Amino acid sequence: MGKQQKRDRSNLIVLTGAAALLAIAVNFAISAINSKHRKKKEIPGSNVRVNLTASEILKLAESIIKKSKQVHDAVASVPLDKVAYVNVILPLADLEAQQFPLIQSCVFPKWLSASEDVRKASAEAERKIDAHISMCRKREDIYRVVKALTVTGDGLSTDAKNFTHFLVREFERNGVNLTLSKKEELQRLTANIDELSMQYIHNLDDDCSFLLFTDMELEGLPPEFLKLQGNRLILGCGNFMLRQKLIMKLLSITISKKKKKKKRKKKKRKDNQWHHVVVYMYRLTMACLRKCRGRPKKYWGEVIRHDMLLLQLTEDMTHDRKVWRSRIKVSLEKSKDGKRKIILKSHQISPVLELCKVGSTRRAVSISYGRRCEANVTILEKLIQLRHKLARLLGFANYADYATDVRMAKSSSKVFEFLESLSASLNDLAYRELSMVKALKKKEEGECPFGMEDLPYYVKRVKDQQFHMNFGVIKQYFPINLVLSGIFKICQDLFGLDFKEVEGAEVWHPDVQLFSTSDLSSKGLVGYFYLDLYSRVGKYAHTCVVALQNGLLNNGSRQIPVALLVSQFEKKVDGHPGLLQFPEVVNLFHEFGHVIHHICNCASFAKFSGLRLDPDFVEIPALLMENWCYESLSLRLISGFHQDITKPIKDELCKSLKKWRCSFSALKLKQEIFYCLFDQIIHSTENVDISGLFKHLYPKVMVGLPLLEGINPASCFPRTAIGYEATCYSHIWSEVFAADIFALKFHDDIFNLQAGLQFRNKVF
Repeated sequence: MGKQQKRDRSNLIVLTGAAALLAIAVNFAISAINSKHRKKKEIPGSNVRVNLTASEILKLAESIIKKSKQVHDAVASVPLDKVAYVNVILPLADLEAQQFPLIQSCVFPKWLSASEDVRKASAEAERKIDAHISMCRKREDIYRVVKALTVTGDGLSTDAKNFTHFLVREFERNGVNLTLSKKEELQRLTANIDELSMQYIHNLDDDCSFLLFTDMELEGLPPEFLKLQGNRLILGCGNFMLRQKLIMKLLSITISKKKKKKKRKKKKRKDNQWHHVVVYMYRLTMACLRKCRGRPKKYWGEVIRHDMLLLQLTEDMTHDRKVWRSRIKVSLEKSKDGKRKIILKSHQISPVLELCKVGSTRRAVSISYGRRCEANVTILEKLIQLRHKLARLLGFANYADYATDVRMAKSSSKVFEFLESLSASLNDLAYRELSMVKALKKKEEGECPFGMEDLPYYVKRVKDQQFHMNFGVIKQYFPINLVLSGIFKICQDLFGLDFKEVEGAEVWHPDVQLFSTSDLSSKGLVGYFYLDLYSRVGKYAHTCVVALQNGLLNNGSRQIPVALLVSQFEKKVDGHPGLLQFPEVVNLFHEFGHVIHHICNCASFAKFSGLRLDPDFVEIPALLMENWCYESLSLRLISGFHQDITKPIKDELCKSLKKWRCSFSALKLKQEIFYCLFDQIIHSTENVDISGLFKHLYPKVMVGLPLLEGINPASCFPRTAIGYEATCYSHIWSEVFAADIFALKFHDDIFNLQAGLQFRNKVF
C-alpha cells in the first residue's frame, strides 16, 4: 500500500471511525435491550445445547457414554483381516465429531450456571465422561484393530493416516502395548507422580510465611497498598484472598436474627481496627447488597456457596461466625511492636519488589520468597526420577523427549537449540538494559552491588522516567463495547469476516450474546461464538475461550464450529459503561484470536480442529492478535474517551504504549528463558544437582547477574511440578513464531487483507 493510501486510510479513521463505532455501540445496546423480548430459536448447524437442567445433563452424559460404548464395541469386533477405513476409522472419527458438542454441553455449565444443582450435575457428568474416555483409550481390543489398519491401510488419505497414527500413539502413550507387569508399574508411577505433584502445590498453597516491616522499611509503597492489607482476608493459612464484597456478604448472612428484628441503641465503640474495617467494607459493598434486598434468603446462601466453591473452601465455614471473626482478627492485627505483615504471596511480594525504595527490604523479601517450602525441592527431585522412569517404560530416553514428542518441537534437543539460540541473540540488548538499571541504582544508592532483587524496582523506575505512563488515564479510553466493536472491525478488514448478533438465540444469561461469522465475499457461514463477558455470581473467575463444537470438512459437507469466550469484566460501574484496563484490552484481543482461529479452522478430523491443535502452535494466532493493541491505527479504532467516544486515544500515547511494550524486553525474555532451560535440563538429564544448576545457570543466562545466596527457586516453581513439566518453553516458542509472522506480513500494513486471508486460509 502506498504512502498516500495509508494517509487516506488514517484520515478516514479519524473522521468517520469514531462515528461508525458509535453507531455499532448503539446497535449493541439496542440489541441487548431487545434480547429480553426475543423468541428463542434454533441455531442452524449448532448441536450445542444450553440451559439444560441438572437431570438433563446427567441423562445426556449417560446417553453419550452408552453410544460411545456401542461404537467402540463394534470397532473392536472387526476381524483383523477385514479392517478398513469405513469400519474402523470412520466410526471413531464420526463418533468424536458428533459427541464433542454434546460433551461440552454437559461440561460448560459447571463454569457458568447460576444454579448450584446444575453446577454439581455438570461436574459429576464430566467425571463420568472423563472416566469413560480414559477407559476407551486403554482398550487393547481397539488398539489391535487400529494398529492392524496401519499395516494394511495403504489406501488411506494423508489426513486419515495422520489420524490413525495419532490414535496408535495415544494408545501406546497410555501403555496399552506393554506387558501386564509393565502396565501395573506404569499405573503405580502415574499415581505417585500425581500425588507428589499435588503435594508440591498444596505445600505452596498452605505456606503462611510472612515478614514484619516498619512503615519506614516499606518506604515507597503507596498508602493504598498499606490500607489494602487491612481490607483483605487471608483464609486457611494464607491460601485464598477474599475482597470486600465477599466479606460483606459473609458478614451479612451471619448477622443474628435479633439484630434484624429490633433496633438497638447505639453504643459507643472503642476506636479499634476491627470496627473501622467493617464500616469501611459496609460502605463499599452497599451496591452489592442491594441485589439481595427483597430476595429470599436462599439467594443469599447461593451467593456465599458459589464464592466458597471458587475459592475451594468448605461450605460449613460460611456459617460459623466465630471462625470468620477469629480469622479476621489474625489477618488484620499488626505485630505487638506495630510492624506490618507482608505475606509471602505474589500479590503482596510483587508490589514490594517493584515499589519499595529500601534495598534491604527488597533483599529480605526476595530471599525469604525464594526459599519458601524447602521441602518441595526433595519432592521435585522425586518427581523428576519418577518421570524419567515413566518415559523409559514407554520407550523414550528421558521425560523431556516424551513430553515434546507430540509437539512441534519433537525433541528436547530441538528445544535446547531454540532456547540457547534465542538467548544468545538477546545478549547485547540485555547488557545495555542491565547497564541502565545498574547506573540508576549507583546514582541513587551509591556503590552498592546490583542484585536480582533490584531488577523489578529499577526496571519500573527507568520505565516511569522514560514514558510517564498513567494507566488510570489510559483506561478511560477503552469502554468495553467500543473495544469489542473495534475488534470486530479489525477482524473484518484483516480476515474478510462479517459479524452479526443472532437475535432470539437461547442463552444461559441475559448478558450473553451469540454472534454468527460469515465470509464477506461468499456470504457463507463460517461459525458461531458466544460472548459471556460480564462478572456475576456462579461464574468462572478467569478469561478463556472454550471450544463448544469443532469445525469439520468431510466429503464436501462442513460441520460449523462454535466457540465460547468467557471473561469477568464489569458491565457498569456507578451507572456508567465498564472500562477496560489496558492489559484487559490486550487479553481480550488475545482471546479473540483464539475465537477466530477456532471458527475459521477447517480440518478433516475433529481431533485436529481449532483449539485442539498442537499446544506449541495453538497460542500463535492469539499472540499474533496482541500486536494490534500497540499500533496507532488499530488503537484509534478500538478507543474513545468514555465521556465522548468520538475522541480516540492520542497518537503520542499510542507510540508511548508501543515503546513501553518493547522496553526491557530482552531481560524479561531472558528471565523466562532461564526457567525454561532449567525445566528442560532437569527433565532431560538424571541426577541433577538442582541447587547447583540454578547457581550456574542464572548468571549465564542473565548476562552475569548473580543468583541470590540462600535461595532455591525450585521449591516454588509450580509450572515444573504440574501442567508444564518439560514444556515451559512452549509460550516463548509461540511468541517467536507470532512475532515473525507479524514482522514479515503485517509490519508495513497492519490491515493487509491479502496477508490476512492467507493466514486465515493456510494457518488457521
